[in-house]
Amino acid sequence: MMSDKKTELAVAALAAGTVIDHIPSAALFKVVHILGIEHMSNGVTIGNNLPSRRLNRKGIIKIESVEFDRATLDRIAVVAPTATVNIIRNYQVASKTKVELPETLINTVACPNPKCITNNEPMKTRFDVIDAEGPVLICHYCGRTVCGDKARII
Repeated sequence: MMSDKKTELAVAALAAGTVIDHIPSAALFKVVHILGIEHMSNGVTIGNNLPSRRLNRKGIIKIESVEFDRATLDRIAVVAPTATVNIIRNYQVASKTKVELPETLINTVACPNPKCITNNEPMKTRFDVIDAEGPVLICHYCGRTVCGDKARII
């Protein structure tokens, strides 16, 4: 009779790549879309609604052999401001950082105001971050505010 119970599912360790952890469960698939995972041929592990002391429930994404640029991490910070990014090299965490929004986002978020000049002229959007925790952004051109969970990422 076996008394040992398996309580965790083992997932293969990454030799190299990126682990994005502490993603709010409601934002996980927005992050998947931002990363373009559906178009990748790399190994990917996605977990959602996993127990978390900090968030109660969280999502996690592991992608082998990929590191993301600052613009991509800025987009993630808009929809998942609690996320952490771990860069893995040689099976070790080479760096661990929390996503952070810059003071200004250029061509990252679409303005929800249909009358905004950015929706009517060929120009880049510009949003100033007025609350990084929310996050809450304000359009530089028309003054419309948008919360990160409602933002349309471009």
